[in-house]
Amino acid sequence: MARHLITSALPYINGIKHLGNMVGSMLPADVYSRYLRQRGHDVLYICATDEHGTPAELAAKEQGLPVDEFCAQAHDAQKAVYDGFALAFDYFGRSSSPENREITQHFARRLNENGFIEERSIRQVYSPVDGRFLPDRYVEGTCPHCGYDKARGDQCENCTRVLDPTDLINPRSAISGSTDLEIRETKHLFLLQSKLENEVREWVSKHDKDWPQLASSIAHKWLTEGLHDRAITRDLDWGVPVPADTWPELAAEGKVFYVWFDAPIEYIGATKEWSDQDPSTRDWKSWWYDVDNDVRYTEFMAKDNVPFHTVMFPATELGVREPWKKVDYVKAFNWLTYYGGKFSTSQKRGVFTDQALDILPADYWRYFLIANAPESDDSSFTWEHFTATVNKDLADTLGNFVNRVLSFSKKRFGEDVPADGEPGEAEAKLGEQIAELLAEYESQMESLQFRKAAAALRALWSAGNSYLEEKAPWLEIKTDKDGAALTLRTAMNLIHLYAVVSEPFIPATAKTMREAFALTEDTAVWVTAAEAKALTAVPAGTPFTVPPVLFAKLTDEDLETYKERFGGTTAA
Repeated sequence: MARHLITSALPYINGIKHLGNMVGSMLPADVYSRYLRQRGHDVLYICATDEHGTPAELAAKEQGLPVDEFCAQAHDAQKAVYDGFALAFDYFGRSSSPENREITQHFARRLNENGFIEERSIRQVYSPVDGRFLPDRYVEGTCPHCGYDKARGDQCENCTRVLDPTDLINPRSAISGSTDLEIRETKHLFLLQSKLENEVREWVSKHDKDWPQLASSIAHKWLTEGLHDRAITRDLDWGVPVPADTWPELAAEGKVFYVWFDAPIEYIGATKEWSDQDPSTRDWKSWWYDVDNDVRYTEFMAKDNVPFHTVMFPATELGVREPWKKVDYVKAFNWLTYYGGKFSTSQKRGVFTDQALDILPADYWRYFLIANAPESDDSSFTWEHFTATVNKDLADTLGNFVNRVLSFSKKRFGEDVPADGEPGEAEAKLGEQIAELLAEYESQMESLQFRKAAAALRALWSAGNSYLEEKAPWLEIKTDKDGAALTLRTAMNLIHLYAVVSEPFIPATAKTMREAFALTEDTAVWVTAAEAKALTAVPAGTPFTVPPVLFAKLTDEDLETYKERFGGTTAA
């Protein structure tokens, strides 16, 4: 079995993330990681909070906290939400860790030794009112490309174009709001991406047939426009410091590395954090450095992060001239919108992950988000769509099937799986159908087509309902009690199968379904085609209990409550 290295986009430290962040990176990475583990692969799922740069400083200033204290608290708060969503990271680190500092500085030294870093004097925005140079995100203004009036100095949130603070129209300080800004000269380090462009282009081209069109097209768009040398240091108090042994003057001025230089390196840094917790059994370099071909590296991220991970970070890795692992597959996502408008952390628009968990358990959200993942294009979250999906797929198709099978069997046969009846044509037909649907589910999961995988899972659940309707044990028991026993026993085996194969999507519910049966040895991690056809994992005589309702149906009153709280139309 291959080893699978999985990473998802690092969530910024400045506040709890919204549902769009969740479905665009961390949740699909978790679903895929869970599936791979079930199939017997060695999986390492790494993520971390992205703690450097202006968002951290600005958020800390807003709360009146030292930035290191703010980041520590915010990291714990985010991790608590991700635990609530049952994200099974192997390690969730911090980009402010000593490990990331060490590796980032190593990368910078090596790039410098290889002639890919240059010290340059540049003209930069300075605010006399604030008494400091203003890094990119400390400058706000109007985007020269789309006219968005809240664009930041590094990137326009509206059109995603990468910017320089001096590009902005009517710029202002994000600290004081002052428009009394000057342009002064200062020194910074530049990554000479122009010297690496051909190598990056060749590397990207090797993946054209493998990557999704979204990831490949974004990478080629950047390459077509040409790679420009880019400043990788900033005038900030918080970040990975420029090493004094290589750049003493800049270190004395307090320069730190640009967040987009050190953040991707944190994938390696977080893996080292994980390894340092148990160095006798964990070897971080076996995943990242001079690795064999058995490591397959998959990244999950929304489209605005794609350029940095398909072009800028690979350029960094190539320029280091060391055998660092590069991504094999980039699973890129479009945006989840809120009634057609963008979710926005900065503007507090949409449903945020902590709010979601306050309303309903994680499995409701996990299933809905993956079933509607914005893969081929943007997808829209509406409360009407959410409630309809929960009611139809989770409450009616899966939840009702489990409840009525177990409740009816307990009522008519007691608290053990009924023993009578021999499988016939209907059961053979069902077994073939379940095996085919399971193969479809596996195929879509292997190819990282999450919406199609959710549709295949839903079809598995529906097959059980169709079988139950065809056999109608509530009528069958009147004339053929043994036949009704067989029908219910077969349906109970379907419940167990659903528990196993649904675990990547709805882990808490899967655990509840599985624990309904008092099996002395339930070691199944997946279901083979032969097992799907036989449906004998839960033998006659096995004690069972009827679990609480798996999914509550959402009412019109619930719908109106949600819309009133969060708004039922796009925010202005």
